[in-house]
Amino acid sequence: MSVPGPATGRPREPLRVGNASGFYGDRFDALTEMLTGGPLDVLTGDYLAELTMLILGRDRLKDPGRGWAKTFLRQLEDGLGLARERGVTLVTNAGGLNPAALADAVRELSERVGVPARVAHVEGDDLLGRGGWGEGVLTANAYLGGAGIAACLRAGADVVVTGRVADAALVSGCAAAHFGWTDDDRDRLAGAVVAGHVLECGTQATGGNYAFFVRDGIDVRHPGFPLAEIAADGSSVVTKHPGTGGAVTVGTVTAQLLYETAGPRYPGPDVTARLDTVRLAQEGPDRVRIEGARGEPRPGTLKVGLTRLGGFRNAVTFVLTGLDVEAKAALVREQMEAAFARAGTRRPREVSWNLVRTGRPDADVQEEAGALLRLVVRDADENVVGRAVSAPAVELALASYPGFHVTAPPARPAPYGVFEAAYVPAEGVPHVAVLPDGTRADVSFPACAPTTAPVDSTPAPLASTPRTGPGSGPGPHLVPSPTRRAPLGLVAGARSGDKGASANIGVWARDADPEIHDWLRATLTVARLRQLLPETAGLEITRHELPNLAALNFIVDGILGEGVASQHRFDPQAKALGEWLRSRHLDIPEVFLP
Repeated sequence: MSVPGPATGRPREPLRVGNASGFYGDRFDALTEMLTGGPLDVLTGDYLAELTMLILGRDRLKDPGRGWAKTFLRQLEDGLGLARERGVTLVTNAGGLNPAALADAVRELSERVGVPARVAHVEGDDLLGRGGWGEGVLTANAYLGGAGIAACLRAGADVVVTGRVADAALVSGCAAAHFGWTDDDRDRLAGAVVAGHVLECGTQATGGNYAFFVRDGIDVRHPGFPLAEIAADGSSVVTKHPGTGGAVTVGTVTAQLLYETAGPRYPGPDVTARLDTVRLAQEGPDRVRIEGARGEPRPGTLKVGLTRLGGFRNAVTFVLTGLDVEAKAALVREQMEAAFARAGTRRPREVSWNLVRTGRPDADVQEEAGALLRLVVRDADENVVGRAVSAPAVELALASYPGFHVTAPPARPAPYGVFEAAYVPAEGVPHVAVLPDGTRADVSFPACAPTTAPVDSTPAPLASTPRTGPGSGPGPHLVPSPTRRAPLGLVAGARSGDKGASANIGVWARDADPEIHDWLRATLTVARLRQLLPETAGLEITRHELPNLAALNFIVDGILGEGVASQHRFDPQAKALGEWLRSRHLDIPEVFLP
């Protein structure tokens, strides 16, 4: 990639940034596919998630030299040579908890395969040794910005390895280096952050997990990974390599923009991006232009992700077939509770029962005649959720309800993790770029532009201009119109995801239809969401409006218990929460329905 020099000033040509990984375990061949599928300047890879940090933390306990994503190094066996042949810079957060170790491993691989590469890394995010996090914390990592990445690229790095940076920083750091942006270029940085957020989850931007894939006829059997052509003003065009599967549409990009976000303000370590100013337009087949992003000063704090081992978990799923399901469920619950009382150990700290009525009357297939009764137990003591649970469950085989069986033999207890977020003053977190020649460049916050106060959860003022003219009135919900009971998903898309203990549900009007959007705004209130999703009863819900995207975004606090690693729900990462909402029926104006 090119970086500005004193003689050339800021380059004007767009920067082509691709993505080859959205999580640790993503498609292995994606790195090769992206390098050979078409021109790129930079290829990024996002390997880190809240659960991943816990996994890497356990790896580091076994071997202090580990704690990084091993997949990336295996991908470089062939990928490093391809990248150097094509002049593509590689930037990845696969360094996890040990970016220096992965950088050393890349240098060793470079020598072994005979492909010279200048390797740099970024460190400073690991705050575990700084103390004050409480008992049992396994990892403590600050979400750094793109300044370290930019410093490495300006020093001529071919491969940049980071630890925990904000996902979008993989892109914003590259753009800042390429265009010579400073902290004062807030609108430009905000545009790059928005592009980075679209790219960070890989094929979710090209039709993967897309609500309307059937209606729109998108072939997602093998979707291509996305790339963004970022311009000097911060605007971008999201696209994919020619001939690859999937699609890039305003809908697929909208879905990813709403994923795991909260209000109109999207605070990050580089800038606070205003999502309510973003405008999308279909520029051509598989080309969506993103423009209008406004930037505000970044927060004065950095988010720190904390993981710890929460204890041990065990589960048994009983299958109840045919008649008297409620009575059968009551019987087995009473028998298991009696067994807990008789056990030599105390009752597990947490015992939860969930009856899932999957059966239907007069079923032609036995599996369709059944219901599932799920028992989940948790405790800090492995023995309390071990044989004290599995033994009585097995002993009921001939002494409980008719047709007794379970989905799988009871297993040994498994450890589970807990994720929580903390916030620390940004100026107290080191941010160091270790350049290819070993020089350490300090890019910590004290040397940067002033920051604002801590993250502001106050909704941003609406940035869009109210519509005028036909179709701009209060909406069809105030005009008498025939309605029909139908699934919400016929007129609205949704995407949901996890953030610690909370989940977000982004909902947008089909085809960004302004009339459907008006109806959604009036109809899908917090109270209505609680009715449609009874599991949210008693939880705090915040609703945000994003009119430029014809969207609403709901934050449901506490629905994931202690985070994804705790396996609190049947859908522990809330990935299908939005699809559940789309399946719910309500009265919809017939004019909107297909």
